[in-house]
Amino acid sequence: MKYSVRELAELTNSQFAGDAELVIENIAIDSRSIFSSEKTAFIAIRTARNSGEKFITDAVSKGIKVIISESLEIDNQDITWIKCNDAISFLRRLAIAHLNNFSRMTKIGITGSNGKTVVKEWLYQCLLPEFRTVKSPKSYNSQIGLPLSILLADAQHQLGIFEVGISQPGEMELQEEVLQPEIGVLTNVGFAHSSHFQSFEQHVEEKIKLFQNSKVIFYNGDDSRITAAVRGKFGRKKIISFGLSPQNDIYPIKAADETICIVINNFKVKLSLPICYKDDQFLCNVLIIAGILNYFNFSPEKISQKISQLRPIEMRMESVKGIRRNLIINDSYTLDRDSLSVAFQSLQEYQNENKILIISDFAEVQSPEKFYPEIVKLINAQSFSRIILVGEEFPKYQHGLIADSHSFPDTQALLQSGILTLISHSLILVKGARKFRMEDISKFLQLQKHDTVLEINLNSLLHNINRHRDFLRQETRLMAMVKANAYGVGSFEISEFLQHHHIDYLGVAFADEGAELRKKGITVPIMVMNPEQHSYGTVIDFGLEPEIYSFRVLELFSKALAEKGIQEAFPVHIKLETGMNRLGFEEKELMELAALLKTKNVVVKSIFSHFATADMPEESGFVHFQAKNFERMSAKLSEELGYRPMRHICNSAGISLFPEYQYDMARLGIGMYGISANRLLQNELQPVAAFKTVISQISVLKPGETVGYGRRYSAAKETRIATIPVGYADGIRRSLSGGKGSVSVGGKLCPIVGSVCMDMLMIDLGDAAAGEGDEVIIFHNEPSLQDFANYCDTIPYEVLTSISSRVKRIYIKD
Repeated sequence: MKYSVRELAELTNSQFAGDAELVIENIAIDSRSIFSSEKTAFIAIRTARNSGEKFITDAVSKGIKVIISESLEIDNQDITWIKCNDAISFLRRLAIAHLNNFSRMTKIGITGSNGKTVVKEWLYQCLLPEFRTVKSPKSYNSQIGLPLSILLADAQHQLGIFEVGISQPGEMELQEEVLQPEIGVLTNVGFAHSSHFQSFEQHVEEKIKLFQNSKVIFYNGDDSRITAAVRGKFGRKKIISFGLSPQNDIYPIKAADETICIVINNFKVKLSLPICYKDDQFLCNVLIIAGILNYFNFSPEKISQKISQLRPIEMRMESVKGIRRNLIINDSYTLDRDSLSVAFQSLQEYQNENKILIISDFAEVQSPEKFYPEIVKLINAQSFSRIILVGEEFPKYQHGLIADSHSFPDTQALLQSGILTLISHSLILVKGARKFRMEDISKFLQLQKHDTVLEINLNSLLHNINRHRDFLRQETRLMAMVKANAYGVGSFEISEFLQHHHIDYLGVAFADEGAELRKKGITVPIMVMNPEQHSYGTVIDFGLEPEIYSFRVLELFSKALAEKGIQEAFPVHIKLETGMNRLGFEEKELMELAALLKTKNVVVKSIFSHFATADMPEESGFVHFQAKNFERMSAKLSEELGYRPMRHICNSAGISLFPEYQYDMARLGIGMYGISANRLLQNELQPVAAFKTVISQISVLKPGETVGYGRRYSAAKETRIATIPVGYADGIRRSLSGGKGSVSVGGKLCPIVGSVCMDMLMIDLGDAAAGEGDEVIIFHNEPSLQDFANYCDTIPYEVLTSISSRVKRIYIKD
């Protein structure tokens, strides 16, 4: 994309004020993720929850000179404004006009419930050598993501591969108008998380609207409902079915040695897959690739070669603590311009300003003399303090880098150089093409080498937060509870992520927790739920906001303010006792409290209480009892104070089950991690924490042989026993011994046998296909965190907070 301001306005029927000849090559939609302001415009998008216009000032502070918004403001004479009626419509119109410039480019549109990204990336791998190809970055497929993806296309591209997603009826017509793909692909359709669709059939009908102008359509013929919908709507088009059954146009034949043949139009393509097909969905994705390659007239031999060379798709970015207090951002699975831009956007979330980039040569660059100087400009805009290059090609352009730079011919040379041991207190982004094995660098830099890890998916965390926000009014604030090390998953890492996504408040239990967050750059208001007497100085020094629950606490805190010489009113939060009988002021104390507060150097930021039974449907009557008490008491206190503080009483369960009591703010805790007392909501939440380890050793027991301390398990028959390196020192309760708990190996639940040891435990593999070094899931999807808590006869809170600090935390962004 390369347009002047005047051209952008003309193409989208918009107005502008300012420099008409400024050239724009990129559009930023999030002020937090602006990684380069050069030739970039910021578009202020309105959503149901927010308005991008609130962040125009932030965008301008980062060097943006062109603003696209629905209102025209000319306060800053250095800024050029483009006024549009609707920001999303602006993007859509621009994408349509942009595509009109490339009428010879063949467009592939991929939709479905899952598998879109894998199919897109595999097609890109297979078709790039023969066609100059553009694709959607990551999973950009929404009404915003699709136009942004299309704007990456230019005159050199012969083929465009784009994901297309929808979340509710009526969206696909708009998406189709933008893309109008010649080739349509429907990967599969699920209905588990389709709350906006009335039925599976409606969901399918909406999806296939993408293919209105397609010449050929690929769809899963194993599902009769999908087949009926596609044939009913597009029976006169060229439609090609794929699936596991032989009635499809494309289907597999599995041999005894686990090799497969793919049958396409009655001829066979023999495959030798380097990556074993894990499930039916995986195999269906392979069938789609084979079908499209056949459509492009690749020979059976070439199709087999292409598919045999497919690389697994890693769609995640990991952050993990490194040696010498470094933080490692491992995005070493893929490298192209788009993924590099996305990685640079993600760096904006982190507080550390000492940034280091370790990057390899790019793969399959057609014009290095044009490509690498552009990448150098992109890197120079990121303010890296040091850059380390790996490969033979990139170092030829090293002279253009502003930062201190070093180059090495390969990964091994870098590891042997010793330069990595000199880096400390830095944020290190590792980015590379797969052939360079850049993951070896990430492993070298990591702090802990324990095979047992707790992975925290930050995208899922954000999904769960937003799903809870759906129950709240736009003006209702949200406090995220990050006490107890954010329920065991990492207080600073979670708080930093939440701050980036504009959380209103953070809640901690003790002042020390809040102080640590402040020291690391967290500026969001932090409420201290249980400020201990000796910590009042810390509360004041670090600008924390204490809970006040008794006259004793109020007096002591007022005394601490006086001793510190604080002149302005200090923010506090008043806890009311409404029926939980734990902490808080009783109703009979409110008049005296109000009078006393007026004499103290404090301002009440909020009045709050806590539901005792919001997660117990059978006790809903007590919830209403508490809410009635809270309404009466908080109104009385506000009246006596003469001003209206915020009010809040809802916890995670209360947000979805009793949203009528959301007041001015709600507090979200365990709901962030995918646990809800609301059964309907539970189906739509995503698991955030994945507790994983590996198999250390597999032994075969003969009948009568025993396992572990106390010989508490005896094999009744020949049994395969796997030992895994996790035990009660890692947070696995010893009470799970003797088959009371299970873990997952290869998708099958395997019971824990014998006694759980301090550092290891044993499991019965049964008929699970497994080998030494294979992955073991302690909890994630199956068993889930709730399942594992049930094994332990406890609640998910206790399971998470019990996981030992020696278990390495890895933070994932898809």
